[in-house]
Amino acid sequence: MDSFDVVIVGAGLGGLLCGNILSREGFSVCIVEKNHKAGGSLQTFGRKGKIFNTGLNYTESLEEGQVLNQYFRYFGIMDKLKLRKLDTTGFDVIDFPDRQYCLGMGQENFVNILAEQFPSERGALKTYTEKLGKICSSISLYTLQDKQHSIIGDYDLGTGAHDYISSVLSDDRLRNIVAGNNLLYAGHQQKTPLFIHALINHSFIESAWRVVDGSHQLVNLLTSSIVANGGTILRSHKVQKLVAESGRIKYAQVHDKEPLFGKYFIANVHPDQLIDMADRALLKKAFGSRIRSLEDTMGMFTLYLVFKKKTFPYINHNFYHYNQDNVWIASDYKPEKWPQNYLLMTTATSGSLDFAESGSILTYMDYNELKKWELTFTGNRGGEYLEFKEKKAEQLLNAVEKQFPGIRRCIEACYTSTPLTWRDYTGTRSGSAYGILKDHNRPLESVIPARTKIPNLFLTGQNTNVHGILGVSISSVVTCSELIDIRYLVGKIRNA
Repeated sequence: MDSFDVVIVGAGLGGLLCGNILSREGFSVCIVEKNHKAGGSLQTFGRKGKIFNTGLNYTESLEEGQVLNQYFRYFGIMDKLKLRKLDTTGFDVIDFPDRQYCLGMGQENFVNILAEQFPSERGALKTYTEKLGKICSSISLYTLQDKQHSIIGDYDLGTGAHDYISSVLSDDRLRNIVAGNNLLYAGHQQKTPLFIHALINHSFIESAWRVVDGSHQLVNLLTSSIVANGGTILRSHKVQKLVAESGRIKYAQVHDKEPLFGKYFIANVHPDQLIDMADRALLKKAFGSRIRSLEDTMGMFTLYLVFKKKTFPYINHNFYHYNQDNVWIASDYKPEKWPQNYLLMTTATSGSLDFAESGSILTYMDYNELKKWELTFTGNRGGEYLEFKEKKAEQLLNAVEKQFPGIRRCIEACYTSTPLTWRDYTGTRSGSAYGILKDHNRPLESVIPARTKIPNLFLTGQNTNVHGILGVSISSVVTCSELIDIRYLVGKIRNA
């Protein structure tokens, strides 16, 4: 029987970061992952010799002195990553049927580029960017200030992103432009809190980057660091039960393996899975009812393209297209108008400076459209499901062809995934892209704390606090602060 200081369930980014932090601070750590590959949505896969990212297509604030740069230095991975900075004059392009607009990198650049097209809104744009910065500055784990630390800042959690944007910007088109990359958080017009929009938009405006040759680099660096620190990572092992004794978790029952005993347990899974995994006597019924009453973010249909050699240009920005004026598609989803939007990205590889080797196109998909196959698993869904995906791929390519004429002639092969694929590989309920939907109407209910009612069980990952690379990095520190003094930990990150 194996015994550890900390047993971590799930080797997604949150689990790997907690394992990295705790193992470097002297804890004996074991991470248990049900899949044969670690990394969750950081995983990559190959087709015809070309690489595809599953979740991390671009990331933020990696310039010297910026927040994620500082965290990555502490994690020991910053100087080992191959990175490519996106276009400073337009890292995101927001495209409508009649016109497209660029989001510039750097606050001054961001304001100046949009103010050229909306000169009467210059002052309002400055107010908007200053507000985003003020919100981020109020989050001590964003600024790494030496004070009481949390990911929730000193601001009104009940303020909605759409409501604030509408209050400060007068032009309706401009309102939609600054929210035009809300697919990064599956933005909901009536629900998404301002603090989610602020943390994500501000950090990307600071700087935006692609990881060259695949996001699995982060997985490899983090797993190597954990093992070097004496940690254990068990792949292809599923935790079936967290077994309790005297009010605490005693061990993890793992399929085809002896129990894993631990002093502490960290769950990097959707809280809905935790309800089924943990002892029902310890998790109050109210907790289960609360979690199961919360809405998840919408899932994605993704089209992965292998391009013929030297046929399609490498695009050093992200292209968000909308076939309507309202960009809040997650709250305005209409299957009969699918696809109402899409995000096109070419993959950054060592050989892609001029021409793209591969690319991805993402758009929303309602899980209800896949209900008839929900009891099946990837690879065994039958011909009707394959026909459904092929039909959707054709619809999406028809839409993309309007903005990129001739793209079909450049494609050597294409592959697809749906929210069901995402559900199977990442364990997210209903194939949700970003886990639990944060709702400014229910702020204290939809933000899940790291600490549970079980004294030695903690949560981490995208369902706690904030999702995304930066959000999960900060959330992992919040989780680890239950075992390590937070001031000590923040000091180490700040001085890394």
